[in-house]
Amino acid sequence: MADPTIQTFCCHHVNGSDMALLVMKSLNTTAYNAITILSSTLGVLGALYQILPREQYVYNHKWISITAIRGRKIIVWLAFSDLLASLGVLVRASHWITYRSIMPCLNDKTSVLFCAICSAVAQYFYTSTWVWTICYTIDMKLLLLEKKSPRIYYHLAAWIIPIFLTTIGLGLLYIPNGECHTRENVSFKILPNFLVTYVPITIVMIVNPILYSLSTKDMETVIATISGQFTSKEREVMDAIKRKFFYINLAFVLCWAPNLINGVFIWSSWFHIPSKIIIILWYLMAVMNPLQALFNCIVYRRWTKGAEKIVKPWNCFKQLSFSRVHLIKSHSSSSLTTEETLPLLENLPRTRVSYYSN
Repeated sequence: MADPTIQTFCCHHVNGSDMALLVMKSLNTTAYNAITILSSTLGVLGALYQILPREQYVYNHKWISITAIRGRKIIVWLAFSDLLASLGVLVRASHWITYRSIMPCLNDKTSVLFCAICSAVAQYFYTSTWVWTICYTIDMKLLLLEKKSPRIYYHLAAWIIPIFLTTIGLGLLYIPNGECHTRENVSFKILPNFLVTYVPITIVMIVNPILYSLSTKDMETVIATISGQFTSKEREVMDAIKRKFFYINLAFVLCWAPNLINGVFIWSSWFHIPSKIIIILWYLMAVMNPLQALFNCIVYRRWTKGAEKIVKPWNCFKQLSFSRVHLIKSHSSSSLTTEETLPLLENLPRTRVSYYSN
């Protein structure tokens, strides 16, 4: 998990009365690690499914080539980051369950180093997923305004920002000796890591719904302009868009709300809150954080039957890219089926604005 509390487990605990040690005595570490391994495995599988190359079936319209390529490429990079983040969590939990110890011994520098590296990998790539999530939302907004995708800036943000934040957070936490639990180190070592983790999560939770709301208004204008009217059929299209936006935001909140709640409790009442509540939150984070990849696999996929086809891995060498757009010419209006041209829309009836549906 990308949680500062869990990351402090990698530190040496020189103080036997440390509050973290007292909480750990109430934690069933075997069950905790087993749950983490299961959820991170599901996350890996979900990310792999999302990364698999696809054949996209869409109609020959100016929106199609833009959305099929732009949306898909961002989703693939999001899944790639999810995959490596889940692998980092999986390897760390496997190490912990193998040696039946989460917190390293006083002179065990190897375990501290290994745990710190796994934590850095998970932290870096989870931060990258948060950046890619908001980049996808921004790209949706730009797409509706018919503006080009600033792809190079997405990559710069998604790979450089995590380096900066992870280096600050975990560098201060572990360097130079892997000790972060002395009372005088709390503000200097632990607090920065909390800030570089929770501030990006909070930004995505606030900004994404706002951008999606603005995109919904833009979509209403686009649909009304193309169809020349706004009847019950057009409203049905808009309802589908709003539901898909809601599911994307809901998935992110479900995965990361436990982390924010844990952070609030730790900094407001760490020495007064019952250990059972902290442990429940740790279990929730162990389940929900890695499942982000699985949830993303569900909410970002195209829901219309026949809208896309998974390319089998052994046939990947035949593909020139992750996605391939097939332009299909319709011979009659009666043969039209509902397809997605904007990557966020779901199943809709056949209407004159159906090319905005999934």
